[in-house]
Amino acid sequence: MITLRPTIAAMNGYVPGYQPPDIASWIKLNTNENPYPPSPRVIEAIREELGSDGASLRTYPCASSQKLRETAGALYGFDPSWIIMANGSDEVLNNLIRACAAEGQEVGYVHPSYSYYSTLSEIQGAVVRTYGLTGDFRIQDFPERYSGRIFFLTTPNSPLGFAFPIDYIEHLARSCSGLLVVDEAYADFAGTNALELVKRYDNVVVTRTLSKSYALAGMRIGLAIARPEIIAALDKIRDHYNLDRLAQAACLAALQDQEYFRDACRRIIETREWFTTELRGIGYEVIPSQGNFVFAAPPDRNGKRVYDGLYTRKILVRLLSDSLLAHGLRISIGTREEMELTLAAMAEIG
Repeated sequence: MITLRPTIAAMNGYVPGYQPPDIASWIKLNTNENPYPPSPRVIEAIREELGSDGASLRTYPCASSQKLRETAGALYGFDPSWIIMANGSDEVLNNLIRACAAEGQEVGYVHPSYSYYSTLSEIQGAVVRTYGLTGDFRIQDFPERYSGRIFFLTTPNSPLGFAFPIDYIEHLARSCSGLLVVDEAYADFAGTNALELVKRYDNVVVTRTLSKSYALAGMRIGLAIARPEIIAALDKIRDHYNLDRLAQAACLAALQDQEYFRDACRRIIETREWFTTELRGIGYEVIPSQGNFVFAAPPDRNGKRVYDGLYTRKILVRLLSDSLLAHGLRISIGTREEMELTLAAMAEIG
């Protein structure tokens, strides 16, 4: 008989957003994917890496992803020794817990935010502590000195969309005795970011992903920016070939095409602002968002009713099971045409 660790046997796994098998027949707004394709340079880079016969795939990729570290470092203003590349930012989040939180030690995060923090912590046997939000989107009852090993701060927050001010994040950095991990999966759609705090505080780590703003969710590419001693520790425990050849080629091309990247982000932000205004016009309550999505509640605060109505029309949004969030929906920002169709459907549903 197979004997599992009691923690693993008892825990609930993370449930990602639904990916329908007939995906092309849906307006898919449930997993915060980019509605636009990646830069044409990405496609060219992948084809070039493959060559005519795919012979490059016989050999392992660069274990350190060094060119990516150098390119990301130049883009963000850091020496490459402050950068680590990852198989999605989830790999970095997992390895930060593995590196810093032993069994029985505390990991904290804001609730609601990215619930995968809890899953990753439970796998390692860490103790999870969550903190709620005040009405003005600050952390409720956060201690003057947080003694946990890691505190995860998602900003802009998902699923709600608001971003914490930089001076408030700095206050949290001074309050944490362990690491403050600022998860900036959606920062490219926001007006600010916490990169400067990495230079000023040795306990601040910023994580990023290329899944959202760079339209590379299918390639699984992320990174972290932190002090070199933290990066060196993460290097010890990551999979030694954690990014394959095609992912590295795609990442490099995407980071180098900043003009395409900025234009795609601009279009998403413009559509987000238009959609927010229109939703409010039909009676929805919408939290001002800094991400590539909005959290919106219908007048009767019955998120499931609207979700079901959209689902029957083959429009897929995110209905979250958490009781704190059941009154609304998280809706990813698609193309302007997709959002016009979604708005018309929501108006019809009422």
